[in-house]
Amino acid sequence: MRPTEGIAMHRRRILQLALPALAGLLSLRARAQIAEQPIRIIFPYAAGGSGDALARLVAERMRVALGRSVIVEERTGGAGRIGVMAVKNAAADGSTLLLTPIATMAVFQHVYKSLGYDPFTDFTPVSQLATFDFALGVGAQVPARSLKELVAWVKADPARAAFGGPGAGALPHFLGVLFAHAAGLDLRHVAYRGSSAALADLVAGQIPTVVTTLSDLVAMHKDGRIRMLASSGPARSPFTPDVPTFREQGYDIEGTSWYGAFAPAGTPAAAIDRLSAAMAAAVRAPEVGERLRAFGLVPTGTTAAALAAIQKADSARWAVAVKLSGFTAD
Repeated sequence: MRPTEGIAMHRRRILQLALPALAGLLSLRARAQIAEQPIRIIFPYAAGGSGDALARLVAERMRVALGRSVIVEERTGGAGRIGVMAVKNAAADGSTLLLTPIATMAVFQHVYKSLGYDPFTDFTPVSQLATFDFALGVGAQVPARSLKELVAWVKADPARAAFGGPGAGALPHFLGVLFAHAAGLDLRHVAYRGSSAALADLVAGQIPTVVTTLSDLVAMHKDGRIRMLASSGPARSPFTPDVPTFREQGYDIEGTSWYGAFAPAGTPAAAIDRLSAAMAAAVRAPEVGERLRAFGLVPTGTTAAALAAIQKADSARWAVAVKLSGFTAD
């Protein structure tokens, strides 16, 4: 064997021995880079509301718990779909999360013919973070003190068969449709641009009934300007323990809304478990819960599996309401 051949063989042997160690170092470096990059929480709506506040409270707690930067990014447009698509297309490495209200992940698939994503196959649930209820309110000029009295009052005069809500295709619209169906009423939905305009007409006697978020009705209910006749949760709301639910009054209706966190499909289970635990712990912190309740939110903090079950059940629930309404967004 020539000396040069021996040297070449020796070099190859060194490389063979070194390559596994080098690969291990590169793998460690790659994992370190992933750990060092910030976690992005994408909120698909504009800043300033309860969802945005929730995202920022959770982000700060996660930053401390995980030892990583956590930033909140508003990605607006397309009724929330642009932000959702951004998360769908993100790397499935645990560094990008979607924090969204219920609609994008349990309702939109029933109202859009072409959505651009599948809320079940394109995402992995992480944690339900908070819930909020809806309520049915009547103006002071309405004599009804219960849902059954309201139904009798409306049936006595078809001109009263209308309810207002904050926009067509919103959950209060669909909840009102469910109530009308259960009560055997032909209620006309009057779509307003937000709750404020609907409530102004309710107080002025321009419309007899409004269905909207419970938090929008609480203050006026407590000062007697309107009366809440029913709340939409499985149990009475802690904000209005004097108001019975639809079910308590004999109407098989439930419609709790929520904020939840989701990751791109394919995100490793270990990352999901770690993120779910951190987010759940964040909203369960007493000081965070106090802040959330000021926005009318009830903190929950579920496991990933629990959110998956909630998403599936609510998708089926709202599919019925959307079909009854005949509403389509396209």
